[in-house]
Amino acid sequence: MTGQIDIKRFFLLIILWGCLLPGLVSAETAPRFSLRDSSGDEVSLSDFQGQPLVLHFWATWCPYCKKLQPGLQRLGRDYKEAGLVVLGISFSEDDGAQPQAVLRQRGLSFTTLIEGDSVASLYAVRGTPTTFFIDREGNIVAVTNTSDPDDPVLEKQARAISR
Repeated sequence: MTGQIDIKRFFLLIILWGCLLPGLVSAETAPRFSLRDSSGDEVSLSDFQGQPLVLHFWATWCPYCKKLQPGLQRLGRDYKEAGLVVLGISFSEDDGAQPQAVLRQRGLSFTTLIEGDSVASLYAVRGTPTTFFIDREGNIVAVTNTSDPDDPVLEKQARAISR
């Protein structure tokens, strides 16, 4: 009988640990940055304080980014009332690239910042696409490298940061 009690206690501890662990792990604060958009206006992370933010690192030459971006546009539309903003950061571009014009040609309306190599380094981005989900408090909740515009992770994280 004592073997059964020990097993029950063991499973109870595992369940309790699983319930408590998420509350004990704190999210990382998103590093601050300032970059320019294609009009030359300065945009900073602090401009989005109190808003859920999908921060999308990409490049005009990246076919995986092109595939993903309609899904990000859809998130921006679906969670607009919750204040969610989709913001691109273009980096590792070829000379003469026009990232905002490329988005417009693709039928996308979210803003992208340009010459974002320093911010990509700050966020330890290793490739494209890389997408961060930042909550209203400025904490990085999730990061993904998916290129699937219908990946359920995108919806799940957008919902989480939009609460």
